Amino acid sequence: MHEATTISDLRAWKAAGKKFASVTAYDACFARIFMEAGIRVLLVGDSLGMVLQWHDSTLPVTVEDMAYHTSCARRGAPAAFLMADLPFMSYPDAKEACASSAALMRAGANMVKLEGGLWLEDIVRALTERAVPVCAHLGLTPQAVNIFGGYKVQGREAKDAENLYQTALALEQAGAQLLVLECVPAALAKRITAALAVPVIGIGAGPDTDGQILVMHDMLGLYAKPPKFAKNFMAGACDVPTAARLYAQEVEAGLFPAAQHTFT
Repeated sequence: MHEATTISDLRAWKAAGKKFASVTAYDACFARIFMEAGIRVLLVGDSLGMVLQWHDSTLPVTVEDMAYHTSCARRGAPAAFLMADLPFMSYPDAKEACASSAALMRAGANMVKLEGGLWLEDIVRALTERAVPVCAHLGLTPQAVNIFGGYKVQGREAKDAENLYQTALALEQAGAQLLVLECVPAALAKRITAALAVPVIGIGAGPDTDGQILVMHDMLGLYAKPPKFAKNFMAGACDVPTAARLYAQEVEAGLFPAAQHTFT
């Protein structure tokens, strides 16, 4: 039986310069496979709206959907550090954020993840004061796809980069214990990672974040046109557990992401 992974472990890994891999999981079977392959940080992502439910965005996903899949993943990986996404419009204010988070924590999450900007400060503070660990998600935030006008790299302009940097600092100050950066230039991700005391996980954010995360369907090469930041680890594997081990090993060794998976 694995010893449970905690946020203290993630902080210790950052302090030691130890890279770690994370991946999405939505059911007990894959959660167990990934945990046994050495991936100790899992995310029940609202990406399930696209990869499981076949919507064209994450917006239709509900708190009930997230709680169900979180409970499934928790049963499969009882010792994993399990994050769960708060879905679209389930945290417009502190009161609703607390109610939505309670549902996910009761389902087995160790931490909730939410997307946004400086407007999240009061919500992050309210959650952490009430014993709900928070991961903030900055950069390309898929719930804001209609604002962005598509899935585009964020923070390329100097003003936008500085806003992201200052927002990361503010959310850490508000109590966020983890940060996900998605689709931002590698140099900006490196700057933010160095500035923050909390661990930073990247997806399309270059090689210098403390951890890396992929959607499991991208890691397993299930789509003909994967995103630039993804790699098909099944291409060098005979089965899913081997692919998961290869992914974890390449992240830990600093081999993934490589230059071709990175935005400048």
